[in-house]
Amino acid sequence: MALRKSRSDPALSVAAAYEHCAGIAYSHYENFPVASWLLPAPMRPHIAAIYAFARTADDFADEPGRSPDERYRLLNEWRAKLHASANGAATDPIFVALAHTIRERQLPLELFDDLLSAFRQDVSVTRYETWEDVLDYCRRSANPVGRLVLRVAGVNDPAVDRSSDALCSALQLTNFWQDFGVDWNRGRLYIPRQEILAAGATEADLDAKRMTAPWKTAMRACVVTTRALFEAGRPVTDAVSGRLRLELRATWLGGMRVLEKIEQLDYDTFTHRPTVGKRDIPALALRALVGKPV
Repeated sequence: MALRKSRSDPALSVAAAYEHCAGIAYSHYENFPVASWLLPAPMRPHIAAIYAFARTADDFADEPGRSPDERYRLLNEWRAKLHASANGAATDPIFVALAHTIRERQLPLELFDDLLSAFRQDVSVTRYETWEDVLDYCRRSANPVGRLVLRVAGVNDPAVDRSSDALCSALQLTNFWQDFGVDWNRGRLYIPRQEILAAGATEADLDAKRMTAPWKTAMRACVVTTRALFEAGRPVTDAVSGRLRLELRATWLGGMRVLEKIEQLDYDTFTHRPTVGKRDIPALALRALVGKPV
């Protein structure tokens, strides 16, 4: 990428801003690839900018030590910076890079606003009544990321968007079930109340640090729903080509592998957190290359 000065901050080049975003992307642990070597090289800076924007906003909503009012203030300021940068006013390196990406790839601001609305919801909502409620959260917290990746890749097709939405929702749900115990300790519960009631589970057992049979039943139902979404999302992995196809296949396979590990734990992710480790990578890489499912 040619070295270029930002219109808003001549002291900060666009290249340096993208480098800053890449540092954020590569310094955070994620289950699934983020701006990895699998992505086509021209896409990586753009994906890193999108990730840096979302990761920082998510931290405003999630990281401990802030009051709700402080979290809302930071998120409001982040949204104001987003819209200002889209109009050419950016000094923060994340927004210098992101504004360039938005212009170059013609990305809709609505997708970024959806992400921010989900992060605002994280501040105050800790329980979900129905699957519809949970999936509406996924629609704003996860699905925009998939659509942004597709737009960066030059893909704009309603059928591909639907498949991407299913995959992104599946990945978000997988993260919920993987972090079941972590989220509980933070006061959050993403298993829909309708599944909890159907299984006969009670929050009192979690308060007592017990992952009971009813809670395992509820988790099993959640995994079944999530697997169905992964299946609905599989077509997006073949709707693109080249290195991006490998990236999406690896992402799909990584999510399915976490579900496998949840099953191997007999659905007890309250006391054990399953992860995709180094031992999983060779098999996942091979499956991504040959296009075979888990």
